[in-house]
Amino acid sequence: MDNEFVKVPEKDKTLSPGKLFYNWFAANIGIMGFVYGAIIVSYHLSFWQSVTAALIGALTFAIPGWVAMIGQREGVTTFKMSRATFGTYGNKIPNFMAWLNMVGWLAVNVITGTLLFSAMLKTIHVPQTGFTKFICLVVFAGLVFLSGIFKEDTLAKIQTWLSWIFGGLTLVMLIMFLMNANWGEAFAMKPGSWVTGWLPAVAFIAAGSSISWSMAAADWGAYVHPNTKPSATFWNTTLGAATPLFILMAGGVLLSTISPSLASASDPYQVMYGAIPGWFGFLYFLVAAGGIIPQCLVSFRSARINLSTIGIEVSQKTSLILHAVIIILISIYVLFISGDFLSNFELFLNFLGICLASWVAIFLVDSVIYRKNGYDVKLMEPNSSVHYNWPGIISWIIATIFGFLFTSNAAYRGPFAHGIFENNSSLAVFVSGIAAIIVMFIKSSDKQED
Repeated sequence: MDNEFVKVPEKDKTLSPGKLFYNWFAANIGIMGFVYGAIIVSYHLSFWQSVTAALIGALTFAIPGWVAMIGQREGVTTFKMSRATFGTYGNKIPNFMAWLNMVGWLAVNVITGTLLFSAMLKTIHVPQTGFTKFICLVVFAGLVFLSGIFKEDTLAKIQTWLSWIFGGLTLVMLIMFLMNANWGEAFAMKPGSWVTGWLPAVAFIAAGSSISWSMAAADWGAYVHPNTKPSATFWNTTLGAATPLFILMAGGVLLSTISPSLASASDPYQVMYGAIPGWFGFLYFLVAAGGIIPQCLVSFRSARINLSTIGIEVSQKTSLILHAVIIILISIYVLFISGDFLSNFELFLNFLGICLASWVAIFLVDSVIYRKNGYDVKLMEPNSSVHYNWPGIISWIIATIFGFLFTSNAAYRGPFAHGIFENNSSLAVFVSGIAAIIVMFIKSSDKQED
């Protein structure tokens, strides 16, 4: 993870395609996938429309798969390659936003995991006090931060075990939901609009999953064994993430027939708890909390890589402590001081998502147009003479502005946020990405004419 080298040393490229598959499988096995499925139904879609939205939304993990494949080909992590696209100085802004996004969502997941851990103890009659909640925070966060001492190969093995353990337990929960689902009601759901319902549902899934994970994809792809076929890296990243997410979302579509309030619930975990037998309560919260840990491991690792790429040179131990302190302080503030902070904080992270959607679109288009024969290592070095790559920077700024013009949520409404964009910030992520692609191709054609 040091910034001293650009390419990952050959001795560190130890990940097999199978380990890559389980890494992404584990990161997407969390039972929030059930909630995503219920949210799809809230767009007033039929059963088959909901299932196809879940399928297409899950398959947008082809975007991280593509980024991971480039990372393997070059042997370089995500935002070191991004230096070639934006310049060493120009890259620092999207790089910092990616770090902020990773740390932010990591804090959200640690907070959620702490609350679920606390709820699990409640099922065995452990008193719920501020002290027990603090102990839950220390234990849950400690498990995440402990991962910082392991290398990629060890982390991949841990993710494999977590995939089997929590994947199996989640499957048991899924079977329970399917047994209690009202299949007649599911098949009787009336079809909705493909434009105003189905498309926003797909955008919601992509914005909340694949696009967010794109910035971490090459951080794993770069460590894949060099003899691995690029297609194997692509498919194991794509399907490793898409498979569990699709299955869980399809289950969530059926679960919505049991618990119609799931999509809009302020605490969806408690709603799902009410849909299972009481005797399974302890295991339910164990699965819910444990399923978040793999997501935290991926986010924590990429956050530390991104901090190094920005140019903040600290030792691995210092980076570990710094991130732990930041995340613990955010968690303490939310859990013990201001409970209202979390919803506003997530809105802020959604704004960052628009910036990162335009980043990944520009990164991929730049790779197609300018890096067909590979990346110039000199452009990715910290002391590169190309400080600002203006075509990439200008495209990113224009695309991000376009995204905000169509954004609509509780905190902000853009001037063009009408029709299908009203109260749907996820579609703005798509607008941002499409605008980035168009501007990049215009810039490239202008450059060829010159």
